Amino acid sequence: MDAPTLRRPDEQAFLDEVEGGAFQLALHLGRWRLVGIQWPLVDIEVAAAPRPGAPTAYGFRFDCSGYPQAPATGRPWDVAVAAPLPVAKWPGGRSRVPAVFRPDWKGGACLYLPCDRESIVGHENWRSEHPAQIWKPERGLQLYLEVLHELLDSHDYTGVRGG
Repeated sequence: MDAPTLRRPDEQAFLDEVEGGAFQLALHLGRWRLVGIQWPLVDIEVAAAPRPGAPTAYGFRFDCSGYPQAPATGRPWDVAVAAPLPVAKWPGGRSRVPAVFRPDWKGGACLYLPCDRESIVGHENWRSEHPAQIWKPERGLQLYLEVLHELLDSHDYTGVRGG
């Protein structure tokens, strides 16, 4: 009999979430796809609305250290080459999408969102201004993914950012 695989508590909490019904339903509906896990790094593709010349999904790499008590931090990621997505290939939009996908914010290492571990620092006002987007351990990464999917599936999203 094989010994059970021992995992860190944060990794096990993430795996439990992934196996849960809400996460599985979103996978089934095609909202996102789990690409890979090299704990604490998690690669996920999030579906995007069809736009001419744009991909059907964008990759993201999340650092989930301390999950779920500590918020994740995510960045656009090229899952095919396992590297940060070049800025010219980031999602573009009219107002909301470029406000989140800001290469000038922390060198593009995270997204400008209230649920992001790096971006919430120094933005205490977001707790009252954007309460639905504040990290909640009981929602975990699914909250972050829902925010990204809503942006990429919105009328604000126009396709690839370009040069």
